[in-house]
Amino acid sequence: MYRDTLSLLGPVLPVVSFLGRLPTAMCQLGSLILVAETSGSLTTAGLAGGALAAGQTVAGPVIGRLADRRGQRGVVLIASLANAVAVAALVLAALAHAATGWLIALGALAGATVPQVGPLARTRSVALARRSGADDRLVGTVLSFEGTLDEVSFVLGPALVGLAAALTHPAAALLTASALLATCGTAFALHPSARGAEGGATAVTTRTGAAERARLPRSAYALRITMVLQGAMFGASQAGITALTERLGAPEQAGLVYAAMGVMSAAVGLSMAAVPARIGLPLRWRTATAALVVLSVPLLFVDSLVALYVVVVVLGAAYAPHLITVFGLTERTVPATRLAESMAFLTSGIVGGQALALALAGSLAERHGPGAAFTVMVGAAVLCAALSWSVRTRLPAVGTRPAGAEAATEAGEAATEAGVRT
Repeated sequence: MYRDTLSLLGPVLPVVSFLGRLPTAMCQLGSLILVAETSGSLTTAGLAGGALAAGQTVAGPVIGRLADRRGQRGVVLIASLANAVAVAALVLAALAHAATGWLIALGALAGATVPQVGPLARTRSVALARRSGADDRLVGTVLSFEGTLDEVSFVLGPALVGLAAALTHPAAALLTASALLATCGTAFALHPSARGAEGGATAVTTRTGAAERARLPRSAYALRITMVLQGAMFGASQAGITALTERLGAPEQAGLVYAAMGVMSAAVGLSMAAVPARIGLPLRWRTATAALVVLSVPLLFVDSLVALYVVVVVLGAAYAPHLITVFGLTERTVPATRLAESMAFLTSGIVGGQALALALAGSLAERHGPGAAFTVMVGAAVLCAALSWSVRTRLPAVGTRPAGAEAATEAGEAATEAGVRT
């Protein structure tokens, strides 16, 4: 199935979309380390990093909505260049020991201009699959592939930041992120596959507007909430892992533990394509959230580094199935004319939930120990499970899409197959 996916997407699109989304994974940690080093204040670093997360959380869906309305090419191009400038400006301000207010403002700007390459790549890849007449299983494989790219980026990004900080200076990592945004973000925006999205947007704006204003099903809002909770699990686990490794006298292991979890998640994400089609998305969602609860509880009792590695790696096996299934449910249930917006909401929800939980769980861990942070994580997992078992997700019949799909599909077919697959 992955051979079909790579044949569909071509050799260039996955590369530029991966490198274009890598800066997002680098900037959060990079800004924290850079501002902490240049200002000498963890509070200032936390404010700048929090502003960056807040900017991305609020503006991400707006960028997705603009891409739905105007097409991806212009929106991503402007956002990529603006984000590159904003990140570079944050670096220069930090190196110049600018006032805290300026660092917060530039952090917010850097977050607000994130080009949302990850969610828009999902939208674009799914559109290519639908236009080619692919069945739901291939679409699921495409989503698994995109989810794996996200997982790898969020493992590799912080690792690159840590390596740059150790070998040179944190500023080097953020300047590299800025360069990637300017080059690979631009390449993603100008790739021929963006033409289908532009055509779909044009077709929608020339119609009565009913499809564009199509209402989201109630389940779409539940899916957004569950992604906020998934982000909370990430943030709380990060705080708990950091606190526990410090207590065990091995603080340098925190990043490696978190990376091990990400590697396992990425590996399982790739294997999701092998799940039989008869196991529907609602059942997968409920199974994944149940696994999140069962596999996170042992963290409350971990008291050694070896046990931490084992428990965290096993827990990582539940992350990718949950993320990929939620993206799949969203693709199947929301109107096609609001797909980019909905995908961006999911990604922004993860970022927002992670930032809030990291602040809360970090404070609890400092006062009450790592178990308090892991309790927040387990609580978020329980809420995810409760949502999955209480919300009904009505999927359209196989081979159909929600209202609004036809307009986008008809317009998207104007892009030639040769142009799309270069």
